[in-house]
Amino acid sequence: MAGGDKKIQPIIIKKIRKGGHAHHGGAWKIAYADFVTAMMAFFLLMWLLGSTTKGDLKGIADHFNTPLQVAMMGGSGSGESNSVIRGGGEDLTRSAGQVRRGETESRRTPQAIAEEVQKMADAQAKRVRARVEEVMDRNPRLRDLRAQVKMDLTADGLRIQIVDDNNRPMFDSGSASVKPYMRELLVEIARVLNEVEARITLAGHTDAAPFSAGERGYSNWELSADRANASRREMLGGGMDERKVLRVVGLAAVLPFDQSDPAAPVNRRISIVVMNPMAERRVMSGSELQASDVEEFQKALGNAPRAPSPAAPAPPSPVPSIPSPASQVAPQPVAVAAGSPVSKR
Repeated sequence: MAGGDKKIQPIIIKKIRKGGHAHHGGAWKIAYADFVTAMMAFFLLMWLLGSTTKGDLKGIADHFNTPLQVAMMGGSGSGESNSVIRGGGEDLTRSAGQVRRGETESRRTPQAIAEEVQKMADAQAKRVRARVEEVMDRNPRLRDLRAQVKMDLTADGLRIQIVDDNNRPMFDSGSASVKPYMRELLVEIARVLNEVEARITLAGHTDAAPFSAGERGYSNWELSADRANASRREMLGGGMDERKVLRVVGLAAVLPFDQSDPAAPVNRRISIVVMNPMAERRVMSGSELQASDVEEFQKALGNAPRAPSPAAPAPPSPVPSIPSPASQVAPQPVAVAAGSPVSKR
């Protein structure tokens, strides 16, 4: 067959047209957001269950098991109990959440208020004690008296006791004449006490050695009262506000410092008590505790001592007082009888 008889193959060209997807509108974003929200709620639930006490968990379970019974009869989970989230509610000082209206005030019993005020008063007493120690350490002459100054916390407040020593008595023998170093010590203590809003009680103590005239003449009762008043005058002369003095008593030898030896020199001492608000209220009025007193005590006690002023000190603001735990009531100072004391310390 001749070459011109060859068949010519046709050339076929295929054209494929690609079509676009329909517009989806971003629906996947909504689904993803729902998923993230669900996961957050799940982990929040796990955290709440992990931080809830067993008692609260049981209350929640009881609420869902018998919601009507718990709601009507009360109990944990009915809205009366604490919230699942700790620290909620009106009273942020509570450690376990929401409380009913009025529950906060009802739970502040007189004992709870007394404990709260006692903590504030103890904090102030510790500051006063630190200041007295600082003043004595700074003065070389008073540094030698450190062993004769005893400080401790009592139910009435900080007690500062200045005790006698055989080689260094605070007063002349058998009299209320103040030694020079005792006078200097009292002046420094007065300046420290002028920095705080608190009243003080002074008490004089003697040893058990009697006067020759006995109890009918000038006795240890008169001597202890005279020494307490002499200490008061020295402190007022040092600049202490006279309105800070709440009580001055003479206790003779009824409360010895060393009970094993009534004649020991340490029994001859002057006791200065920086009264806390509770002791003040007990001494002055004996009225009942009030929850609203706490704020006034906070203002009276303050967060730090006031700076001393060389001028005449301002009168202390009246400090409300509340009853404190029972403490030993000291007898009132007796009148000084006529007569001359014999030689005794």
